[in-house]
Amino acid sequence: MKSNLLNSLILAALVMPSIAMAADTSPISANVSMTTDYIFRGISQSSKGPAMQGGFDYAHASGLYVGTWGSSVGWIKDFQGYTSGSMEFDLYGGYRSGFEGTDFTYDLGAAQYMYPGSRLAATTNADTTEVYGALGWKWITAKYSRVVSSGAYGFANASGSDYMDLSASVPLGETGLTAGAHWGTFKFKNNTLQDYSDTKLSLSYDIGGGLSAGVAYTNTDAKVANWSDANAKDLGAGKGFAWITKAF
Repeated sequence: MKSNLLNSLILAALVMPSIAMAADTSPISANVSMTTDYIFRGISQSSKGPAMQGGFDYAHASGLYVGTWGSSVGWIKDFQGYTSGSMEFDLYGGYRSGFEGTDFTYDLGAAQYMYPGSRLAATTNADTTEVYGALGWKWITAKYSRVVSSGAYGFANASGSDYMDLSASVPLGETGLTAGAHWGTFKFKNNTLQDYSDTKLSLSYDIGGGLSAGVAYTNTDAKVANWSDANAKDLGAGKGFAWITKAF
C-alpha cells in the first residue's frame, strides 16, 4: 500500500503543474508532502517513522468544498492489531465563509477517516466519521469535532467522543516565516482511559513556487500504558519533526 501511495503522489507531482499553468484560477488544488513523523492530534500515526502524504481539494466560489487526502501509516498494525494495512484515506466536505465586515470566518463540515486493511473479528474497525465546526478570527481558530460513527479510531462504543482545539498561525512580517501554536483535548466516550490533551509549536517557511517546509515540536499527557504500540513505542511522547510540502 505504501508503494501505491508513493506512485500516486509522484504522478500527481508530475501532472498537476500543467493543470495549474492552464488555469491559475482553477478551484482544484493539490498537495504532496514528506514528513519525518505523521502526527495527528499529538499521536504518531506512522509509528514514529516517516510518511508520504498527498491530497486534492475542490473549493467552489460559493464556499462549498470537498477533498480527499491520504498518508502512509503504521499504527493500524502496530497499535490496532490489523493483520495488514498501511494507509489512511480521508474524504471530507463542508462549507466555509465569513461574516461580512468582520475578520471572523466559520467552517462547517464532515470527514470520513478510512484505514483499509485486514483484521481479526475481535479487532475494532478503525474507520471513523466526524462532524466539525470551526470559528476563526484573523490568525486564531477554534474548532470542535465530534465522532458520529459507532467507533473512534479503533475504540469501540465511542460515538460521541470529541476533540476541541485552539490554534494560532501568525505570519512573521515579510520573512516568509509563519509561527504556529496549538492546544487540543480529546475525550473518548466509554473509553476515558484514552483521554488526553496535546500541544504543538511550529515554524514554517514559504520557499516559493508552492514549496514550503517546516519544523514542529508536539507533546501530550497521554498515559504511556494506553498509547504504546506492540513495539513498546510511546506514540504520544514529545517529539520534534519536520516536513516539506509542494502545493499545486
